Amino acid sequence: QVQLVESGGGLVQAGGSLRLSCAASGTIFSVNDMGWYRQAPGKQRELVAIITRGGSVNYADSVKGRFTISRDNSKKTVYLQMSSLKPEDTAVYYCNCNGRRIGVGQFDAWGQGTQVTVSS
Repeated sequence: QVQLVESGGGLVQAGGSLRLSCAASGTIFSVNDMGWYRQAPGKQRELVAIITRGGSVNYADSVKGRFTISRDNSKKTVYLQMSSLKPEDTAVYYCNCNGRRIGVGQFDAWGQGTQVTVSS
């Protein structure tokens, strides 16, 4: 089993900052990509940012220059530093990671989601 535990969501005023964290645990041999997705009410889940094991990153155009994704491989943890937040960033944010299990097989796991609300 692989579990992802997210933390750091909350309510913030427009222009403010929040930092999300997501720690992976369980029968993990190695972690490849780690990423953050979000889903606003009535909308599809969308990619926010993703970081590979080697540190390559990719961002949604809507968050470039405002959000920074990073990871600590020793802790199997991924972070999302969000700055200059806008009301349109309001959503449930989900962590996702994939990799190899201890023993046999791959995994692709999701966190439970954390609410981010940006007030105007």
